[in-house]
Amino acid sequence: MRLFAFIAVVMCVEVTAWAAERHMMQPVVPADKLAEARALRNPLAHSSEVIEQGKSVYNGKGGCVTCHGIDGDGKGPGAVSMNPAPRNFQHHGFWRHRTEGEVFWAIKYGSPGTAMIAFGSVLSDEEIWALIQYERTFAGKHGPGMMGHGEGMGPMMGTDGGMGGRGGMGHRGRRGGSDE
Repeated sequence: MRLFAFIAVVMCVEVTAWAAERHMMQPVVPADKLAEARALRNPLAHSSEVIEQGKSVYNGKGGCVTCHGIDGDGKGPGAVSMNPAPRNFQHHGFWRHRTEGEVFWAIKYGSPGTAMIAFGSVLSDEEIWALIQYERTFAGKHGPGMMGHGEGMGPMMGTDGGMGGRGGMGHRGRRGGSDE
């Protein structure tokens, strides 16, 4: 009986962990704005100067560190009571399954259903693009990874609502893309 109870607890923990991961893969942009967001491209050159500018915005004017944490793990002091929790920029799925344009859109206009407010009146477009380059550094090897800087796979949901699709978007990562 104890073994059964232990297995049930482990299964609940696993389901809870899966649910948290599933949430991480949800789009950050409303469906009716997704095409517009995906069309956006970062105009800034990928450089250490731009990353430093983004770091300054993250820790200062943008206040991102308050919710997303010093390490970009979504565990900043302001995140304690947030539901859903702030995005974890260390998570490989965050960068692999969305474009920089989607992230730009969420920063500029906010993310409905979350505590992520619109920063378009606080930050310039250039500051937002620099911020995104800095946020990518939290993911290490997964950051600018196999999807490249401009092209992600989009949400995990296919056009028919099934898992694993690319929402009609073709795969255009590093090998086929022209963003690098």
